Formats: sequence, C-alpha cells, structure tokens
Amino acid sequence: MDAAMETLADDADLLASDGGEAETQADLLRDRLRLAVIKIATSEGKKAGMEIADPVVACIADLAYKTVEQLAKDVELFAQHAGRKSIKMDDVVLSAHRNEHLMGLLRTFSQQLKGKEPSSERKRKKSSKKDDNVMQL
Repeated sequence: MDAAMETLADDADLLASDGGEAETQADLLRDRLRLAVIKIATSEGKKAGMEIADPVVACIADLAYKTVEQLAKDVELFAQHAGRKSIKMDDVVLSAHRNEHLMGLLRTFSQQLKGKEPSSERKRKKSSKKDDNVMQL
C-alpha cells in the first residue's frame, strides 16, 4: 500500500505544479484515493472474515475523501494563520486537536521523523571572555 501512497504524493505534486489541468488532476487524485480506500476496506474485511457490501465500501471511500479534503483546508488555514506559506507538521498535529489519541500518534510520528532527519543546526559559538566580563558588570 506504500506504493499507492507514493503515487498519491506524486499526483499531489503534479496538481501543485500545473494549474492548467488542475480540475482533471484533482479528479485523478480523488479517484486514486477512493480506489486505495476501497482496496483497504475490502482487504480488512477479508482479514476479519467478513464481506463488505459495495455501497458501504463506496460510502467509506467518499467519507475518507471528504475527511482528507477538510484536513487539507484546515492545515492550510493553520499555516496561513501562522503567517507561513508552507504547511508544517505542527499544523497537521494541531488539526487533530479534537482527537487526543490521534494527536498523540501524530506527535509520536513527528518526533520519529525529526529523529531521522540529519541535524542542520549549527553549533553556537562559545562566548568570549570579554563578553562574560561585560555581562558581569
């Protein structure tokens, strides 16, 4: 299923880069997300030894799409409110503020991602003795 998520991410990049065919690409993203959700629902149903009716699966897929669509709007607004043009992980975590369990999972995931990133912070220079003397006065 990771390949499907990578395809969705690639499609999202296409959507962001080309404004001329945005509606067609948005439809493509919607359809691929729905297809992925249908595959997941069907697979999970089989694992549980159940068969899920097609209208129920379609309803779950539509609900997932609408939820993701609202999430995208929310995180965009959070970033704008913070005066940024790009969305950060903190915006995504903030979007889950009504669901404490999900927020905890997102925070853990965020911390794991931060742990994997190479450290780009520069070390601070030690203050010179002159600076220490000035501070003491």
